[in-house]
Amino acid sequence: MPLRARRRRRTVLATLVSLTAATLLSSAPPASAADTWTEVGSDRADPLTESQGLASVEVPAGAANRYTGIGTVPLALSSRGWNHVGDPDASYDGHYIEPYQRDSGTTKMFRVQSPDGTWSEYVHTLSSGEVLNNSWAAVSPGGQWMLSGEWGTMNRLLVFPTPGVNPSTSPSANLPQASTVRLDHDVRDVQGCDFVSATRLLCSSDDPAGTLFGITKPLLQIDLSAEPNGTADVTGRVTALRQLPLRSSCTGSFEAEGIDYDRRTGTLRVIVVSPGFCVLTDSKTYRLTRG
Repeated sequence: MPLRARRRRRTVLATLVSLTAATLLSSAPPASAADTWTEVGSDRADPLTESQGLASVEVPAGAANRYTGIGTVPLALSSRGWNHVGDPDASYDGHYIEPYQRDSGTTKMFRVQSPDGTWSEYVHTLSSGEVLNNSWAAVSPGGQWMLSGEWGTMNRLLVFPTPGVNPSTSPSANLPQASTVRLDHDVRDVQGCDFVSATRLLCSSDDPAGTLFGITKPLLQIDLSAEPNGTADVTGRVTALRQLPLRSSCTGSFEAEGIDYDRRTGTLRVIVVSPGFCVLTDSKTYRLTRG
């Protein structure tokens, strides 16, 4: 084949390869494409028993959704100083987990109800630099690892072995921090997170300033570089999807609270507490679906 013909052929082949690659790249979804969540309804949230968090429980079948609030803290716990309960979660095998905190000290606690109804307490001694508050728990789909977070402006999430599920845990031993999720963007005042897949979380932020993402009270999506396994840190890419619904007959400061994703129905639920007197009348659990 003449040299000029070979060059023309190489040019044509190179063009075809470039066009094919461009087509494949344009048709492939981005590695962490942001979902769109649309409000589809709401229910009144009781200020005493449904104002902190919520969780859907798959085991036993037909189990009712669980909620937490100041009125759900057992007297036996509050008398020992565990006076605040955060946003709970449940593993797919039916272990229900509530995060607790005290006003002072060096520990936080996760209260676990096993599928047979038995309650156990797992206490974690704070790591160096760890904030005392215990706002939420999120169990990974695999069940063995649990995420939790801290109040304020943070660039990390904490990874623990899931108490009561991971065989390394025991109520008689300290629940250790296993690893960390390193975030690529600061988050502020996260009140709850829940897994929607092995490597994607949705989180409710009570951020009152709006300086991090340009909106207050954002719904955040966090895409992990890998499923947490407790042996190595992973990274998390943070995206603000939208502002959470903020509606009330009163004006003032809303408070975004816990969040839950029910994989059986594809429904996302998030609690928003109304300002002022309306905390009693029109605080809501909003329901959202993808799309």
